[in-house]
Amino acid sequence: MALILENIAQHVALTVQEQELFLSKTEIHHYKAKTIILNSGAICKHSYFVNSGILRSFNINDNIVEHVMSFACQGWWIGDMYSLLSQKPGNLFIEVLEDAELVLLSKENQELLYREIPKLERFFRILTENSLVANQERLMDNLSLTAEERFEKFCKKYPSLIQKITQKQIASYIGVTPEFYSKMKSRLLRK
Repeated sequence: MALILENIAQHVALTVQEQELFLSKTEIHHYKAKTIILNSGAICKHSYFVNSGILRSFNINDNIVEHVMSFACQGWWIGDMYSLLSQKPGNLFIEVLEDAELVLLSKENQELLYREIPKLERFFRILTENSLVANQERLMDNLSLTAEERFEKFCKKYPSLIQKITQKQIASYIGVTPEFYSKMKSRLLRK
């Protein structure tokens, strides 16, 4: 549990008693690769912190095409923010790509912790703001950058993932077909 406490300590300082209270409101779960931990149409009831492993959030459109929204590796948080905050059915799937150990924090316990440890409200506000900024940046990148530039940004953001996830998932994340991605990668390797 040291990793999640280090993650929190990057933004707020908790006393030992506050750390113990926080940890008492979380659960550790282990998941095998290919496990779907959240289905589209379900209400997201937890925030997930990745102690180990890799996850992705994605959506499937009406044409049965997957669109990868995000990846989360060790030390990252993931969830369906719309569903978690609104407590309405979401439109994201969350899948375990590599066997994972996750720390789960329920929406109910998160709200309780806000009352008991107001610093945690600041912590989660910072996480939400960072997520909003990252999503806006990604949207602007998708509108203004070439596929090659988006791939280069992906490589910088997720350097440890390049060898661990499928080319199809990378292609989906940067917004191109697997065929286009393969041709683009071949071009980049020849440079």
